[in-house]
Amino acid sequence: MFHDYLRGSLEALLFAAGEPLSVAKLAEIMQLDKPQVWELLSLLERDYEDEKRGLYLRKVAEGYQLCTKEQHYELIKQLARSQEMKLSNAAMETLAIIAFKQPVTRSEMEAIRGVKVDGVVNTLLEYGLISEAGRKDSIGHPILYGTTDKFLITFGLNSLKDLPAFPDILSEHENEPEQMSLMAEFNEELNKTEETGDL
Repeated sequence: MFHDYLRGSLEALLFAAGEPLSVAKLAEIMQLDKPQVWELLSLLERDYEDEKRGLYLRKVAEGYQLCTKEQHYELIKQLARSQEMKLSNAAMETLAIIAFKQPVTRSEMEAIRGVKVDGVVNTLLEYGLISEAGRKDSIGHPILYGTTDKFLITFGLNSLKDLPAFPDILSEHENEPEQMSLMAEFNEELNKTEETGDL
């Protein structure tokens, strides 16, 4: 009975948060030990395995989040009226550079892509996929950029360690922009995300 009550509290927290919550954060809010939270998460995850349930517990960005099951995507799509996030090839290529080379400056991105990235970087900042990550200790102290938790959530990654293995062509071909068709893997992942409705 007590576990049922706490499980309901955990479910309410995850639902209200919307974004992933870490075990440490959940333990702090619920005033429980981490092992207790792990146990409750396991029970909740088991509940959602029932095919009649419309949600599932997703482990992402080093936390837990409630998401809708894939089979309900078309139904939910009818409800959504807000504009979907759409990224151009240029934005995806720049995002890949940031993800694999972070922290990185605009000039470093431009050296790899061979074109200006101001507009693309501003778009990625607006979407919350990247953020400022300090300043480089060099002349002018340019701003460094890195990916955010929203980036992890969008691509279904638990941490940056889950990024796909990538050939080290960023350093080998920094003066060959044509090599930047390297976004195939990211584009594939984005398409998967859009198909399942997680974006």
